[in-house]
Amino acid sequence: MPKMKSVKGAVKRFKVKKNGQIKRGTAYRSHILTKQDAGTRREQNAPKVVSKADAKNIKAMIN
Repeated sequence: MPKMKSVKGAVKRFKVKKNGQIKRGTAYRSHILTKQDAGTRREQNAPKVVSKADAKNIKAMIN
């Protein structure tokens, strides 16, 4: 059997934390941020974690 290949797009987008949770980025963060509230922009700076429902699939992709 050949080895499973990682999904390179997923490897670039997700990192596994020491406790096993998966960090992810935030949407709507790239440009035209002047239309967003200051509170929305500030909230998007906070670290985000993938939901448990998606974590299993993402771990398989980034193996």
